[in-house]
Amino acid sequence: MSASILHITDSLKTAEAIQVLGISSPVITWREMLCEGKTTLKVGSEDFWKTRFDFFKTTYKLSKKSFIDNTLKEYRNLCKQKTQDEIVLWFTNDLYSQINNIAIISWLKSYRRGRKISIVNGTNSFDFITTIESDVPTNKELLKNYFNNRVTLSQNDIEYADYIWQIYSSDNPLRLETAYLFNPNTPLVHLENSIKIHLQRFPSLKNGLNVMENNLLHRATSDSFLTRESFLTDTIQKDTTYGFTNKQYLYKLKQLKGLFTSFHPVKLSRLGKKVLSYQVNYYANMRSDFSYLGGSKKYSFLFVEESKKLLKITS
Repeated sequence: MSASILHITDSLKTAEAIQVLGISSPVITWREMLCEGKTTLKVGSEDFWKTRFDFFKTTYKLSKKSFIDNTLKEYRNLCKQKTQDEIVLWFTNDLYSQINNIAIISWLKSYRRGRKISIVNGTNSFDFITTIESDVPTNKELLKNYFNNRVTLSQNDIEYADYIWQIYSSDNPLRLETAYLFNPNTPLVHLENSIKIHLQRFPSLKNGLNVMENNLLHRATSDSFLTRESFLTDTIQKDTTYGFTNKQYLYKLKQLKGLFTSFHPVKLSRLGKKVLSYQVNYYANMRSDFSYLGGSKKYSFLFVEESKKLLKITS
């Protein structure tokens, strides 16, 4: 591999995996989850990082030291990488990674203008991450294949990703309903599905919960989970759409606590069953002016299942 390449990964796990190739090029990990909490337009600005820290502090009780050590230090390391001719993005196809991906491209558009940007379009969660420990030689060939078949983004692709990021970080997500149609031949093949998934994270018109929240309630009706931990493990393994970990799901269960009678075992309350069957709308119980999806207030819009579109709530 050329020494003029900079690799940017979506996780430490991915960064460790590509070390199998014996690369000498710098590897940066983007340690953020921009699919959760409020975002602002200019990635990397002082306002951007202040907004992100406020979210992590409020939602996950993250200390300033942890935020600096785990996120800002890696970002500052990225800022120091200025000489590479090509930047290779290793991001998976789930919502978590795809939102981070377009944010990175937006940042590169502003601060590394004219550089070659390429993407590695692997399979779900990149097979090499799950097989690296069991079969390194085979995995190395798989990695080489992914890398050798990376796709270079055109200027139109870069502009498109930046455009999606700008809408995602705006206070009105309605344009996202059609924005993904503007570049049908883009190599950013996973972005369209992520946009559709994102729109479904706004509360349903039917019961005030979004698709993911309703899926959690539905899974809980199986009565087969003796512990919260087994429930979360099953959820993470079977629903790779979002790319969430225990941390995100634990917070979500905390929000939905009123719809459960127990987490050991996992059981829905009578109210939870009524909400799930659309007999009760739980919107008023969930609503918060401090809950954001990108730049938009989560509870200022409703998702209409029949049309797959958002409805803006007027105050």
